[in-house]
Amino acid sequence: MNEPASFSRVSRSAQPLYGPRRLLICGFNPEGQAAIDNVITAATLQDLPLIYAASEDLEISLADLLARQDKAGRGQPSRMPAAIIMAGITENELHQLISSYRKASMPEPMWATLTPTSENWTLRHLLKELSAERAALAKQSSPRPQN
Repeated sequence: MNEPASFSRVSRSAQPLYGPRRLLICGFNPEGQAAIDNVITAATLQDLPLIYAASEDLEISLADLLARQDKAGRGQPSRMPAAIIMAGITENELHQLISSYRKASMPEPMWATLTPTSENWTLRHLLKELSAERAALAKQSSPRPQN
């Protein structure tokens, strides 16, 4: 049985996140993948392997997907929600990446960091958890009706 998600804020330090140094990119078409490459360049993240999840990868564990070679899945269709799963980068690099992404004015993806729990989840399970979290946060921030 899968454990429930646990979300927490990331600080700013040179401390690396859990897992191998990689990004798992989901839900971007080939043009969007090229835009992600530009974001990585703008964030000055050197030698950061990028793995692109294709539509048929939904039932594969995050650990197995992140074990793939740099640029695996590039150019393949990815009909799933847009998400970027980060592993092994430093907390400072995470903030650089998100800042560069926002400056690029691209549609907002769901963001996640790999954890010892989530690395055993399938990509489908993680995307479901991230979608539920996004919906809960949107509900919390929406104005409540007045009686």
